[in-house]
Amino acid sequence: MAALGWLTPRRRSATARSVLAGEAAAEAARKSSIPAEQPADQPTGRSAGARPAAAEEPEPDFPVVGDDRAAAFFDLDNTVMQGAAIFHFGRGLYKRKFFERRELTRFAWQQAWFRLAGVEDPEHMQDARDSALSIVKGHRVSELMSIGEEIYDEYMADRIWPGTRALAQAHLDAGQKVWLVTAAPVETATIIARRLGLTGALGTVAESVDGVYTGRLVGEPLHGPAKAEAVRALAAAEGLDLARCAAYSDSHNDIPMLSLVGHPYAINPDTKLRKHARALDWRLRDYRTGRKAAKVGIPAAAGVGALAGGTAAAVALHRRRR
Repeated sequence: MAALGWLTPRRRSATARSVLAGEAAAEAARKSSIPAEQPADQPTGRSAGARPAAAEEPEPDFPVVGDDRAAAFFDLDNTVMQGAAIFHFGRGLYKRKFFERRELTRFAWQQAWFRLAGVEDPEHMQDARDSALSIVKGHRVSELMSIGEEIYDEYMADRIWPGTRALAQAHLDAGQKVWLVTAAPVETATIIARRLGLTGALGTVAESVDGVYTGRLVGEPLHGPAKAEAVRALAAAEGLDLARCAAYSDSHNDIPMLSLVGHPYAINPDTKLRKHARALDWRLRDYRTGRKAAKVGIPAAAGVGALAGGTAAAVALHRRRR
């Protein structure tokens, strides 16, 4: 797979390597995006099932129907999907004997810690990156793409948050493009985006020569400031007005990306992001327990046990503009 990469979260501005990573991610995303006239694959998991037959339409204010200069950007891990995509992918590779049991134990520990802590720990993320690079080096891109499709069905499809999926659908219904933005490999992210019917994905880009992974990255993992650079580069290439765009994330590491757009949303936020979002009056929504986000002005919504409930939440969340 592409450089399965995370790097230590850094409180810094973008470096030349993060700019390179962002530009590479934007270029890869545009090459693999789904054309508007081409129907996307239908979501396969129970959580990502078909949209309900009857759903209230969002108010025309936001998202603005037919605004082709607006788009939405969604973080993946713990925003769209429960847990981290890289760990689910690692489980699938182990099942196919890509590595030994001791390496699976490492992946399992990282996943368990991630679920308990709900944040991206520097040591664990660095370890995940190094492990993944060594596992995929020498494998063909096409081989990992094919396996990735199977792994999505086995481990990821039922871990999609219905509420976040409904938010993305609201943008699609308005005729806007919707992109995943993640430190996960761009190939994995693209598979997930396609299976959810989204436009495409910005992800970590790994170097390959003649279709074979070299074990090196293009720039650095798409994390923190690099995500913001990727969104900025894609917006420039697509002719988007970031002030009219929306971004969604659970992590304070994504504050640079959220700060780029006119409509930032904190979804299942960690403590630091929740505090930051409240201070700046950003919208908040927590789908982990089904409770309302603790923020004045967010209307009550239906539960998130089914996509219908998630759609109701999406409608409520979009009723008020920033």
